[in-house]
Order: sequence, then structure tokens, then C-alpha cells
Amino acid sequence: MSGLRQADVRLSVLDTSPIVQGSTPKQALENTVDLAILADTLGYHRYWVPEHHSMRGVASSAPAVLVNHLANRTQHLRVGAGGVLLPNHAPIVVAEQFGTLTALHPGRIDLGIGRAPGGPSSAVERVRPERERTAKPFREQLEELLGWLNPAQDARIKAIPVVGGNVPPVWLLGSSPNSAEIAASLGLAYAYAGHLNLEMTGEAARVYREKASSPRLLVSLSVIVAEDDERAEWLAGSTRLKVLSRIRGNRIQLPSPEDAAAYPYTEDDRAEIAVRSGSVLVGSPDTVTKQLQKVLDDTSTNEIMVTTPVYDHAARRRSYELLASLVERLSVTG
Repeated sequence: MSGLRQADVRLSVLDTSPIVQGSTPKQALENTVDLAILADTLGYHRYWVPEHHSMRGVASSAPAVLVNHLANRTQHLRVGAGGVLLPNHAPIVVAEQFGTLTALHPGRIDLGIGRAPGGPSSAVERVRPERERTAKPFREQLEELLGWLNPAQDARIKAIPVVGGNVPPVWLLGSSPNSAEIAASLGLAYAYAGHLNLEMTGEAARVYREKASSPRLLVSLSVIVAEDDERAEWLAGSTRLKVLSRIRGNRIQLPSPEDAAAYPYTEDDRAEIAVRSGSVLVGSPDTVTKQLQKVLDDTSTNEIMVTTPVYDHAARRRSYELLASLVERLSVTG
């Protein structure tokens, strides 16, 4: 096993179970299991899966189910939701599900909570009608969940699986200083989505650290590592074409790097890609080490959670292997 667990900096995984062009949801979920087993072997710290609905490029729609399966197939990883989208659920049900998971896998379950819809409005409306999702402000929903996870001794109604200490750590997910303030005010750990809003990473971390009495912070990033910069850039062509297509109003599944390289880009397309390219950290181990160290310096976090939008599963596995090999070169400066 690598020495990754002994490093000052922890590396973790955020896996959406991507359904790439030409693939299937079944294959995507099998890839997730395979990648989790690899991450466990390499010494990664956490492995989180999200909640999305009716998104043809994402197979992870039922995090509680997938978390249980991944915990059964691994030995050391903390496994969790990154995250459960609380407005889509009755808080007591979330407490029951993750209390059950914690009882079955003591010390290994995380509960990340988000507020985004997680899919197109037409699909989310089927998950839970808007009148129910918005009946209470998000903060009240979150406080209700925390109440179910820590019930009063004499409470008449309880989320029974949490009784006896089966309570997972709760992380609030967010991509703005506002979510950082909520996490700090409620005493929650905070997972900042740098893969969605890299520019605000330092500011959100600063707000959270200033306001939290006992800050616990991780930052998620989109990272692609290959043996050299040229191959990493080639692999990144897939996600850049996908982002460009979304901007142009055409949502596609992640294409192959060959298709991305052959695409007839206009000058406007290339300019748009240049503007957007900074959201993904791409390069050789040396290049990515410098990029990651800058994030560590800007945030003083000791944990980076990585999502890797690569078409080929073998290349995706290799990216995580190379990432694990460079962690000893990183340091927390704050």
C-alpha cells in the first residue's frame, strides 16, 4: 500500500459514475466500484458519490444505495454522499438511511448535504413536488435533519437507526461564501465545490475559517493527470468539448478524446474553451503538483477531493494512480 495515508495532505475521490458516449449506466456503476477498490488500495481517504436525476451522463442517482455497496466492496475508505440533496427528501428519511449505513459500517460513513435540484426541473418535480421542496427554507430543513441525527432523550419520535451513536459526520456542500457561512454557523464541516466554482475557492475558505469555531474543510477539484502535459491535454479535450457543447445549448455525454480532437472548432469556440479551461487542473505530475499546492496555499485545507472527467476508464484509473504518487510532494502551509 502507498504511504498516502501517512501524508499531511489527504486525497479523496468524488465520482459521479459518468456515462460516457457509447456506454451504459450499468458499465458506469461497475467502473465506480472498480475505481473505489483501486482508491482503497492506493490509500485515498474518502470516496463520495452524488445525487442526480434524469441526467443521461450520470449514473449516480441513489447515493445511499451506492454508498452501502461501495462500503461492502472496500476496507479502509470513508464512503459517503457528495451529496444528498436535502430538499428532495424528508429529513427523517435521510437520517434513517445514513443512521442505518453508519450502524452497518461504523466509522466509515459520511453524509454530505447539498441544496441543488440535481437535474432538470421536470425530473426533480417527480422526485418531490416543489411545494414540498420549498415548504421550509433550506436552513430549517438542515436544522431538522440535525435534530433527527441528535434526538433528545425523551423525544417521542426518533430516527431509530441513529440511536446508540450511529450518527455520521455531516458535511455541508457548497460553491459560494454564503454556503460557507451556513456551515460555520451550524458547526458543520464544509466541502467546497471548487470543480464548479474554482475562482471563489479562496474566498469561500477564508469566510468559513473566519466564522467557524472548529473548521473542517475539504476542497473538491476537477483534475486530470497523465505521464506528460501533452497527453493530459489530449485527455482533457473530452471534457472541454462537453462544456463547450453545453454552452452552445447542446448537452452531450462525455465524448472520446479522438472525437474531441477531430471536432471542427471555430475561433469563437477556441476562445470560449480558453476562458473555461482553468476550471480543470490538467498536466503531468509535476504540473499538477504545482496547481494543487496553490489551492492548498490559498485555502489551508489538508484535503483535496478529486473528480476526473476522462472518457477511458483505464486512463481515469491511471490519473488517480499518478495523483497518489505525488501527494508526498504536497504540504499544508496554513
